[in-house]
Amino acid sequence: MRAVIIGNGEIRDYTYIKTFLKPDDFIICADGGLRHVKGLGVDADIAIGDFDSCEKSEDVKSITFPTHKNLTDGEIAVDYAIENGYTEILLLAMTGTRLDHTFTNIFQLAKQGNITLIDDNNEVYVIKDSITLKGKKGKTMSVIPVFSDLCGVTATGVYYPLNNDTLSFGEGRGNSNVITDDLCTVSVKSGTGIIFINNGD
Repeated sequence: MRAVIIGNGEIRDYTYIKTFLKPDDFIICADGGLRHVKGLGVDADIAIGDFDSCEKSEDVKSITFPTHKNLTDGEIAVDYAIENGYTEILLLAMTGTRLDHTFTNIFQLAKQGNITLIDDNNEVYVIKDSITLKGKKGKTMSVIPVFSDLCGVTATGVYYPLNNDTLSFGEGRGNSNVITDDLCTVSVKSGTGIIFINNGD
């Protein structure tokens, strides 16, 4: 079973975001994520945070943390999911106008591993070895190194194939590729990267 963490970020198209949900998902609301459950048509299993963005719901089990803390509500929710045995995690409403929170949430992918982030315009994945993407033909894909260079990068099923190439940290060579096949595979020999699939116009 998968844990879905709903944050206090933006969701403009609930119908689209709902397509990524499964009936047996365990729903964790990180503080203000509670405001999205009605639009997504789900029931929260637990709400976690300091509740400075919304009031707690009497209908949802909650764990309250102090406002002055070292971790964000999103980080605490991810830690809770991992500590409770969830090896697959989906982050929703974790991007928006607060770039500091957006960066922290994206870096959770690089830090933890099997986490995916979805918003109205992007699907975001981490790559540390290999990943196969299905059904994304025609979409723009960017592979961005984080922390260090991404070495031994091979990408197939894309307009600009890569074959044991190096993508340097801080450079945009891996940006704006296009997926040309129904099956796209990206693999790396060393380093950590973030893959962005653009679903916007």
